[in-house]
Amino acid sequence: MKIVVARPRGFCAGVDRAIRSVEQALERHGAPVHVLNHIVHNAHVVEELRGKGAVFVRDLDEVPEGGLVLFSAHGVGPDRWAHAKRRGLNVIDATCPLVEKVHNEARRFSDKGRTVILVGEAGHDETLGTMGWAPDHILLVQTLEEAEHVAVPDPANTAYITQTTLSVEDCRAIVEVLKRRFPEIQAPPREDICYATSNRQAAVVALSPEADLVLVVGDAESANSKRLRDIARGMGKPAHLIPDAGAIRPEWLDGVTNLLLTSGASVPERLVAEVIEYARALGPCEVEERTLVEEDVEFRLPKELLK
Repeated sequence: MKIVVARPRGFCAGVDRAIRSVEQALERHGAPVHVLNHIVHNAHVVEELRGKGAVFVRDLDEVPEGGLVLFSAHGVGPDRWAHAKRRGLNVIDATCPLVEKVHNEARRFSDKGRTVILVGEAGHDETLGTMGWAPDHILLVQTLEEAEHVAVPDPANTAYITQTTLSVEDCRAIVEVLKRRFPEIQAPPREDICYATSNRQAAVVALSPEADLVLVVGDAESANSKRLRDIARGMGKPAHLIPDAGAIRPEWLDGVTNLLLTSGASVPERLVAEVIEYARALGPCEVEERTLVEEDVEFRLPKELLK
């Protein structure tokens, strides 16, 4: 079997920053450090940080009054900030800067009285946070059908923004519908889908044609990981999203001579290495890392950790 390992893969700058934020907070303040929601959508990362002293909560009322809480990479709406202030909590904001950019766009467009159409996934932590910044002016669109039927009060006074982890092609198709229906719709100054999402999707598109099977290491809650699997399937390839090597079914590999392996933006590299070891245990393997683009993006830690 030949295993082509796509690069870039794994941690993006926002995820790396969020994990380092928790570790730095634990080092500086000691355990426990409370984290609102999962810091990133990967159960392995969450468990590792829990073992170091992080406590993950779904509600700010679970944090002791006056305590320390860290907001995750997915960001939150202003209601969570107000809630934290009422309870006297000390906040470390690990929101990904690229998600914060979308928040700022939502706020800026709504402050100008525009109806904001958010292309995103209902219930996703990032989407919930973004919608909180323009609750009276924002509409969520998830599909082409919804884009065809969404109603706005003033078509000439509309803008769109997008979740950062969407399928590039699916998002482009939805935006084309919105532009056709609302020719005067305002776009964000720069594309909202983040560089890491775009790069990982482009790698799957480029490398899938030569693969008999595509394995994506990632969490079932990870939007960007699910997109990678779906893109490969859309290209007619058998593709599976797996949290780790333990989820591989041996029959998937029957007759496979070319395997494409990649991982979502919140996946530790060791989980990819374990999949390679699993395959090697079945028989001889040639492993080739294929680089589509070099990534050198790095975000500074939150200002609360730089004092």
